[in-house]
Amino acid sequence: MAPTHVVVKDLEARGFKKVVMWSRGVDLKIFSPGDRERLQTRHPIFVYVGRVAVEKNIEAFLELDLPGSKWVCGDGPAAAQLRAKYPDINWLGVLSQEELAKVYNAADSFVFPSKTDTFGLVLLEAMACGCPVAAYPVTGPIDVIGADGPGALNADLQKACLDSLKLSREEVRKHAEKFSWAAASQQFLAHLHPFTPTAQNELALSLANTGE
Repeated sequence: MAPTHVVVKDLEARGFKKVVMWSRGVDLKIFSPGDRERLQTRHPIFVYVGRVAVEKNIEAFLELDLPGSKWVCGDGPAAAQLRAKYPDINWLGVLSQEELAKVYNAADSFVFPSKTDTFGLVLLEAMACGCPVAAYPVTGPIDVIGADGPGALNADLQKACLDSLKLSREEVRKHAEKFSWAAASQQFLAHLHPFTPTAQNELALSLANTGE
């Protein structure tokens, strides 16, 4: 089982057989639209959430000439070096899920600069809170947002960031609701149906039917 259609095709091209897609889900209760307090910071707020590492291409975001302010949530091997290099960035460190939900709600745009992620769960977290996404048109963002979904995908990341400010937060949330864990569980169980039912997967099915 692969997380996206792109990964499915890649595995099939490498000779793997019987590859199916199993998407990921997001907790729609924790990550949900909340009060958008007017914080004492420069607006608009562009936020990055994730590992602070070279492979995440985070400097592509930090180098952008954008209005407002930039926030970074997370930690990693490049954190100390980047904190020193970009002292004007708001470095928030590692946050709990509940704290992240507040950040997503406060932010005007979620920036996802990675070009190598196969999915990007943080995309769903941000969108579940109604926060528009700005990203490159690559695997991960394309699979989550889709060709015509409510996201700003552009090879010019600066343009994507500015375009994301025009998106409807209501439409962004509506799109994220397609990725509930209940839907992901049903998709997983559908792939098991060709096999002989057992008491264990019958129990799994009943639990999935009560999921969020």
